Amino acid sequence: MRKYIKYAAILALGLVACEPEFDESVEDDQVYSQGDASFENYVAVGNSLTAGYADNALYIQGQQNSFPNILAQQFKRVGGGDFTQPLMNDNLGGLLLNGSPISGNRLTLSLVNGMPAPTPIGGAPTTEITNTLSGSFNNMGVPGAKSYHLIAPGYGNAAGVAAGMANPYFARFRSSENVTVIEDAIAQNPTFFSLWIGNNDVLGYAAAGGAGVNQQGNLDPSTYGSTDITDVNVFASVYSQEVDALAASAGGGVLLNIPNVTSTPYFNTVPYNPLTPDLLGDQIPTLNATYGQLNQAFAFLGVPERAIQFSTTGASGVVIHDESIADLSVQLTQTLIGGGLDPQTATIYGAQYGQARQANANDFMVLTSSSVIGTVNMDRVAELMGAGVPEETAGQLSVNGVTYPMQDQYVLLPSEQEDVTTATAAFNQIIEGMAAQKGLAFVDANSLLDRVATSGINYDGGTITSEFATGGAFSLDGIHLTPRGYAFMANQIINSINTTYNSTIPNVNIGDYSGGPAIGE
Repeated sequence: MRKYIKYAAILALGLVACEPEFDESVEDDQVYSQGDASFENYVAVGNSLTAGYADNALYIQGQQNSFPNILAQQFKRVGGGDFTQPLMNDNLGGLLLNGSPISGNRLTLSLVNGMPAPTPIGGAPTTEITNTLSGSFNNMGVPGAKSYHLIAPGYGNAAGVAAGMANPYFARFRSSENVTVIEDAIAQNPTFFSLWIGNNDVLGYAAAGGAGVNQQGNLDPSTYGSTDITDVNVFASVYSQEVDALAASAGGGVLLNIPNVTSTPYFNTVPYNPLTPDLLGDQIPTLNATYGQLNQAFAFLGVPERAIQFSTTGASGVVIHDESIADLSVQLTQTLIGGGLDPQTATIYGAQYGQARQANANDFMVLTSSSVIGTVNMDRVAELMGAGVPEETAGQLSVNGVTYPMQDQYVLLPSEQEDVTTATAAFNQIIEGMAAQKGLAFVDANSLLDRVATSGINYDGGTITSEFATGGAFSLDGIHLTPRGYAFMANQIINSINTTYNSTIPNVNIGDYSGGPAIGE
């Protein structure tokens, strides 16, 4: 069969298109008002969405198109002051720790075997995180930060980065090794603030296919892993502290809630059923004959719904490992032996397919699975050869998603989706309640980005959707926004500020900002 599956063909559409017309005109001689707020010193606090992260990296052009920087330019029309950002050294986006790379360069859309595909841009990054920047910065967006990280001492200590105890981005611009993000923010005496935090409290879990732990009931975030869901009570406590601290200094602010991460292209681009007859070719009869033995055993064990079969006329679902269903490895092994299969093969099949099934429309294949489906899992090959399986047979049993079930990190199961949805709803209730309690502006980013995903949002001259690479809203990592997406969010924030504080800050022209992926180097 083919070595790998490419989904990049979907990217070929819409890449050479004229910029749409601007959505509204802005008259330079119009008089605008700050209303009941002061934007003299605006400080933005949050994670990667605040920093301007895009295309799987933080880089200068992305930072310049961050929503806080866009807001700050509009705030200048009503007395806003300068807005500083901890700019990266280059437009590559990679990071160095003591000269060694610790994160990769940004993605670009390049031709791979004649087809457009997201690939890291070439070049050697120059951003060394131990070279601490001087001064204070209005953009306090820290990629990777969860809610509780903003009040964690030492989160910017470069000595803890390698061990995962500190954040490399914050290490570049913190004022001291043990200061917290919130402390550095309020030290600037902001007159107005934005806080968009909490996305990573669910995103890490979702993006890893639910491979982490839902920590509901665990009140000690120091024990959490990077792919865990934060306990709701922990979130409520730290979020309240953060808002209280910022509001005590600033005369106004805006809170944004958490988007539904599963509505992003990261979870909606790779189909659950990419295995077509053209791809599998003449191997379908052999595959179906092999799985036929397993399917008989599944039926005997009372789980016929686990049967695996590849269609000769249509697309078939990939084979996945589903840890939410009963592990029948032992029973499956015994049944196969009873059916005449030799013990070694039966044991391998039992272990490999004891929690296997074919994916269906309720499963979300994460974006990173596109480069894995259909490839030979060499680690599995080594395991099987170590157990005495001949190399050729081991390879045949190790094709990801075809003969070897896709592992947890590549599939977000329905039960895991429920974990994400429940936590997101609880966090968002806390955020909206805090905005109402403090009299702050509030932006329902969850509903807005859901609309982008379900129907698209029109502006004069164009539409932004969540279509991967071509929809105009999301960058090539499938999670973070394009400049146009950030401009769209900036306008929604402005609208909420105007309503809450009786301001008349003008919107930006969304058409001024790029909605397309970066192409080439």
